[in-house]
Amino acid sequence: MSVGAQTKASGSPHAGKADGGGLSADHGKAAGMLFRRLSVLPALLAIGWLLAGLPLLLLGWFRPAAMLVVGIPITAAVVYFAFRRLPTRWPETPLIGRASPVGTPWWSVIGVIAVAVAFGVDQMIYHSQFIIVTRDPASYMQFGAWIAHHGSLPIPQNHAAFGGHKGPLSFGSPAFYDVGRKIVPQFMAGLPMVLAGGFWIGGVSAAVAFGPILGALAVLTFGGLVARLAGPRWAPLAALVLALSLPMEFTSRSTYSEPLAMILFLGGLCLVIDCLGAEGTGGRILAAFGGLALGLTFLVRLDGASDILPVIPYCGMLVVGRRTQAWPLTGGFLLGVGYGVADGMLLTLPYIRQNRTSVLPLTMIAVVVLFITVIATLVLRLRRPPEFRRTLLSNVLAALPVLAVIALVIRPYVQVARKVGTSAFETSVAAYQLAAGQPIDPGRLYYEISLRWVFWYIGIPAVILGTIGAAILVRRCFRGAIPTWTLPLLVFSWAVVTTLYRPAITPDQPWASRRLVPAVLPAFILLAVWAVSWLIGWLREHDVARVLRGAALACCVVALVLPPTITTFGLGVQRGGPAGIKLTADGLALKRTYAGEIAAVNSLCAAMPPKGSVIFLVVGSSRAGVQLAEAVRGMCGLPAAILPGPRMKALPLLIQGIHHSGRTPVLLAGYPQVLQAYGGTPRHVINLHTQQDGSALTSPPRSTIPFNLSVWMSEPPR
Repeated sequence: MSVGAQTKASGSPHAGKADGGGLSADHGKAAGMLFRRLSVLPALLAIGWLLAGLPLLLLGWFRPAAMLVVGIPITAAVVYFAFRRLPTRWPETPLIGRASPVGTPWWSVIGVIAVAVAFGVDQMIYHSQFIIVTRDPASYMQFGAWIAHHGSLPIPQNHAAFGGHKGPLSFGSPAFYDVGRKIVPQFMAGLPMVLAGGFWIGGVSAAVAFGPILGALAVLTFGGLVARLAGPRWAPLAALVLALSLPMEFTSRSTYSEPLAMILFLGGLCLVIDCLGAEGTGGRILAAFGGLALGLTFLVRLDGASDILPVIPYCGMLVVGRRTQAWPLTGGFLLGVGYGVADGMLLTLPYIRQNRTSVLPLTMIAVVVLFITVIATLVLRLRRPPEFRRTLLSNVLAALPVLAVIALVIRPYVQVARKVGTSAFETSVAAYQLAAGQPIDPGRLYYEISLRWVFWYIGIPAVILGTIGAAILVRRCFRGAIPTWTLPLLVFSWAVVTTLYRPAITPDQPWASRRLVPAVLPAFILLAVWAVSWLIGWLREHDVARVLRGAALACCVVALVLPPTITTFGLGVQRGGPAGIKLTADGLALKRTYAGEIAAVNSLCAAMPPKGSVIFLVVGSSRAGVQLAEAVRGMCGLPAAILPGPRMKALPLLIQGIHHSGRTPVLLAGYPQVLQAYGGTPRHVINLHTQQDGSALTSPPRSTIPFNLSVWMSEPPR
């Protein structure tokens, strides 16, 4: 597979000549340049913010003023230098014969922007207020709230606020580890640093709005990648299919890490593709930014380290090909990965340790890949690569995508994936199975049906077309005809296979669908759209009538757009209505989850005294409120701890110690009876009734389930 070969210009003489970087003339220069810039702008902004943010957070200076002084100049410089060096032409799309025109019509730019904006508006209308820590989005929100208000980590336990007593108290809570005399948040710091900006702009309401904004920017970035690899005319269709998919909507309505990781991952690919068409200083600058964006994916998402692993051999291929972009790309990539390593080792080490069963094998694989790449690069730089029959080998490699998909289709009939998990995992799976009326098998993972998840969310036609497109592209890429596709094929192939083989997530839907968002769905949609473009080019080459070409295109568009629409909106037909049948829509597209949580937390904060020391009482099955421990610290600004039931005898001494420290003891529990024995009048401070995500296991999710939270508070007197 060559990255140094020049792309042959295909198409009629009127399509323009290809330059040395494999780029074709763009007759819509203004539209094309605007599209190129807009599609990489989200990644460039993220690069600047994260480059400045992590060092300041490590130093304990992550404050609005510091980010204005440091972050804005860095971000402005990144955007300025990248925009100046972007190539003025799109990469040549590898179609056949008389390919589609390569200019950028304004309708394609407006189409992608319209899809992204409409997606963002829709997500904003139905966005969640997920801030009470029951799953990841609220964890990221509370992580972001703390660093926005305090600018540093770790979180202090503040024993003095409880009279200096720690023994009976626990300071850990869901997604926040109790480590020694400090509290360490779960997850990587990339997204919380971005959400902190939302808190600075407009508090928690602005921060939760960042989910829809990041999702819309991810759709825009994906449109730019499609324009570079399949042609700008196909970008609106691909962006629309992605925007209609339920996993994309699910992860953009709450503050999940996947949309931000997607911006960096896909934006990095865009910049790498651009750097191949911009020789000299421009190519090196874009290569450095592309590598940096790909590497910073690790700072946002731990699983992102796996998706970007193929960048290592790709850098070696550039070195062997003596491309000027090789070392800047390698340097930027190492810097981005270094940021992720620094975060994991210095800020969120307990999270890395908790996931050591995944981190250690991945680290070993990365070391082996790096070692092999270095050795192979040195050998091939010193000796001329051996000659081999590319035709035969390219045909063999082209069969691999087809065989991989066939294996994933067959997998459910020959395997039932199981493992001995944690008690929490097995309890959750058993509860989901009980709710769905399925046999109780707590150790079941459901990973064997992972390809069916893709079928549910974007449809079987997209998978078939994507597989055909991958087979054709692998064959051409290995022959050196389309160097711009080399890295996308490497990373997408690796990510699709590894993610579908082992999703590494609790298998309830739509929760597990988030694993498909950064790479799997974009890969299949991109490849499927390219396959459609190839088909239309083939029909044009063989002088098929325009009416038939239009019919074929319409069928392909419907085949790509209809399946995700059906799943996301839950479209169906029932008896009734004037015609005897009626169309129904009971999907998740028009349902909102976690509404009212901001008001609930605000009411809790308002009810507590300014100098309160908060203790959550966990008695029997009454664990209500412990999900609020970090919200009390980060959003109410009060110290919080948890007192387990077996240690309840120590509570009078704790109350006395809090009084002696000059503070007011505040007790929280799920029932007033728990509080009455310690004095004070119990007050009902939270009575939340809302909806949360459902938990389907073997079918597409269509419903939400109730989430109720009742919290009582008392202030024991002296």
